[in-house]
Amino acid sequence: MSSSAKKVLIYRLGSLGDTLVALPALHLTARAFPDAERRMLTNFPVNVKAPPAAAILENSGLVHSYYRYEVGTRSFRELFSLWWQIVRWRPQALVYIGGARGVESARRDASFFRLCGIRRLIGIPMTEDMQQNRREEPGETLEAEGARLARNLSELGDARLDDPQSWDLRLTVEEQARADEVLRPAAGLPVIAVSVGTKVQSKDWGRDNWRTLLAHVAALYPGNALTLSGSPAESEASEFAADGWREAGGGPVINLCGVLTPRESAAAFGHARIFIGHDSGPMHLAAAVQTPCVAIFAARNKPSVWFPYGKQHRVVYHRTDCWGCGLETCIVERKKCITSITVEEVLEQVRAILD
Repeated sequence: MSSSAKKVLIYRLGSLGDTLVALPALHLTARAFPDAERRMLTNFPVNVKAPPAAAILENSGLVHSYYRYEVGTRSFRELFSLWWQIVRWRPQALVYIGGARGVESARRDASFFRLCGIRRLIGIPMTEDMQQNRREEPGETLEAEGARLARNLSELGDARLDDPQSWDLRLTVEEQARADEVLRPAAGLPVIAVSVGTKVQSKDWGRDNWRTLLAHVAALYPGNALTLSGSPAESEASEFAADGWREAGGGPVINLCGVLTPRESAAAFGHARIFIGHDSGPMHLAAAVQTPCVAIFAARNKPSVWFPYGKQHRVVYHRTDCWGCGLETCIVERKKCITSITVEEVLEQVRAILD
C-alpha cells in the first residue's frame, strides 16, 4: 500500500534492543511511504549502555531525522515546545510503533497527536488486543514483540517478518570495512562472538558461569577466534570470562568492548559463526544480521516476547513460579530463574549450532 503523504512522523521510544525489534515495522513504513520525509519522535540520550535509536538507524535511510522526547516528562514548557515543532512541520501521517503502556496511555498519545494536526494515525494500540502479545498455539509461547508491532500496522501491508531483508540495517561499506579491520587479529580463523554484559542486574547470568562456559567452548572448538563485545564498562568482566578461553588453549581473543559503534558491531557479528549472550541489545544486533544466537534469558519477561526472531536461534529460559515479574533488580528470589541455568545447558545449545 503506497501513500501520497510527504511527511510522516514515526513514534518509537526505547534503546538498542527496542529499536532492533521494530526493524520490520520500520521497513514496512518505508515501503508504505517511499517518497515521504520520515522523522522519528524518540527518547535520547538514554542509558549510557543503551545507544539511542539514531545510533542504530543512521545511514539506513529508514529514518531521516529525529525529535527529542524526555520519557515521562510533565513539563508544560517541554511538551509545548515539542507540540510546536510538530505543528510547524505539518506531518500528514503518524506511524505509532510504541510499546504497550495501556489503553489509557495510548488514548492520551492519540489526543496529543491529533492536537498536533495529524489526521491519519496508524497503529495506536487503542484496544487490549493491540496492547497484548497474543498467545500462540501450540504451547504457551507468546507473540514476539516485533510481530505485535507489525500486526498493529497491518493496514500498511505485510511486514514480512520471516524475510531477512526486513531486518536489514543497510550497513555501509565503511562500517563493513571497520569490522574487517578490527577482526584482522583473528587471522582468518572462524569467529565465535560473545557478549557477557547486561545493563539489568536480573538478567546477569554471572561471570563465573561465563568463564567456565568459554573454557568448555575453547576446548571443544580450538580452531576459532573469540570476540568480546559490549560497553567500555563491561571490558573487565569480558576479560575475566575470556581467561577461561585462554586457559583452555583457545584461539585469539579480540576485546571490542567500547571499540565499535552499534552498527559496526553488527557488521562484526555478521562474520561470526555464532553469537552467545544475554537478553541484550548485542543479541538483537547479532540476530538482525542473521547470525545464529544462543541467548540466555531471565524469566523477568514472558517467554518468546523478546526472544531473537528466527528459527536459527537457541534460547535457554527457565519458567519459574515468579516468571513475568518485570524486575530489573531481583533480591528476594536471588535471580533463581537465570542462576538455575547450568553451563551444561548452554553448552548443549552451542554444540547444537556449531556441530
